[in-house]
Amino acid sequence: MAKPTRLAWWHLLVVLAALVVAVVGAVLLGAIDLGWSRVLGEVWAQLTGGRSPLSEQESAILWQLRMPRVVLAGLVGAALACSGATFQGVFRNPLADPYLLGAAAGAGMVVTILVVLIPAATAFLPAAAFVGALGGVALTWGLGRSAGAGTATLLLAGVAVASFLTAVQTFVQQLNTLTLQQVYGWILGGLSTSGWGQVLTVLPYLAVALVVLCSCSGLLDVLALGDEEAASLGVRPGLVRLAVLGAASLATAAAVSASGLIGFVGIVVPHVIRLLFGASYRVVVPLSLAGGAIFLILADIVARTALAPAELPIGVVTAFTGAPFFVLVLRRRST
Repeated sequence: MAKPTRLAWWHLLVVLAALVVAVVGAVLLGAIDLGWSRVLGEVWAQLTGGRSPLSEQESAILWQLRMPRVVLAGLVGAALACSGATFQGVFRNPLADPYLLGAAAGAGMVVTILVVLIPAATAFLPAAAFVGALGGVALTWGLGRSAGAGTATLLLAGVAVASFLTAVQTFVQQLNTLTLQQVYGWILGGLSTSGWGQVLTVLPYLAVALVVLCSCSGLLDVLALGDEEAASLGVRPGLVRLAVLGAASLATAAAVSASGLIGFVGIVVPHVIRLLFGASYRVVVPLSLAGGAIFLILADIVARTALAPAELPIGVVTAFTGAPFFVLVLRRRST
């Protein structure tokens, strides 16, 4: 049976059901067992103004620790997966990654420098990562445009910029070995949050970026036909690429600023969506948004519970899943 080229109601039903299951599981599971019936009673009490079955401390755990973390995981996963799907469409390369244009390298370098210069400024790490990620993308974009038009040139510029920024980061680290643990902790990724502040900080950027990416999903299908064919259909390929790359880079930068570097989400999720629902970007991009949220929420459950009461870096969990998946994709492309 042919795969659909448009988003169908049952697509949304499947992914939304899976998302609800993931969210409920993430809220219920943790170092302290709140009990599913008591959690439901707390939610009902909040909606109706009734009496909560949870203590004040348990209620704080639910609303100020678990819920913000689940929402943050969903937002970051959605951003990385949706960005990955659109990068793959722009570059016509199914192995393209959200960190392709130097976002990760720029964020890592700026965070490393900040930690070395002001070790106590941990509260400013998200803002520093955001600035660094956007700076890395801007540097890549400027170098790519000066070297000539085309996605291949931009891709090579991204590799060059990322390599240079990573080299600077490594050099700074070697000069200041006492800060290595703090920097590596950020590089491995994490979703620790003490409330809703971090969620509210990144939400506006992610909302704008994800709306743009979903709105351009149909245009990516047109770009897949080739620039000349797209132009004959009234689409301006250069303008579409600029809008998509800008929005995807903004989403990646916001995600990096909130969670550190979490790899493979932008590769694994879009490929799973293609296998299940078809290759049209009208389907892949919006479903990758929900699929990325599901994937990272589940990964965070593993990170929180696998070695409880200790916690695994979530980047380690996604790498355990993503690295074998990446190898399978390479093998499929080579056969």
